[in-house]
Amino acid sequence: MALSEHTIQSLNEFGRNTIGEHLGIEITEIGKDYLCGKMPVDQRTKQPFGLLHGGASCVLAETLGSLGSACSIDLQHFNAVGIEINANHLRSARDGYVHGKAQLLHEGKKIHVWDIKISSEEGKLLCVSRLTVAIIPK
Repeated sequence: MALSEHTIQSLNEFGRNTIGEHLGIEITEIGKDYLCGKMPVDQRTKQPFGLLHGGASCVLAETLGSLGSACSIDLQHFNAVGIEINANHLRSARDGYVHGKAQLLHEGKKIHVWDIKISSEEGKLLCVSRLTVAIIPK
């Protein structure tokens, strides 16, 4: 099933009882080769100095990319698992929401690569991440 054949509601339901739900991550947009979501900057996602925690940004990035890969494979026969993530934290946020867009760069039979950009509500780039997802047989 292609990514664009899913609904926002079905993807948010898929994330129930996960770290994504715990951090308040919501899917907001689906495209042919991309997935967007948002995450609140609050007590769940801040570090002790009141700034967005870099690890929370990585959770948003991996949630979007892994979910994107999972939506493009046959989940009865395969799993999509993140095997490498990197992130450059360019600036931070103190409140509101951050918005992520995961864009598929490569969709192979065994490896997917995603480029994820996380921005503030004002559109300022906060984090650039790259996620590699392995497609493994169950």
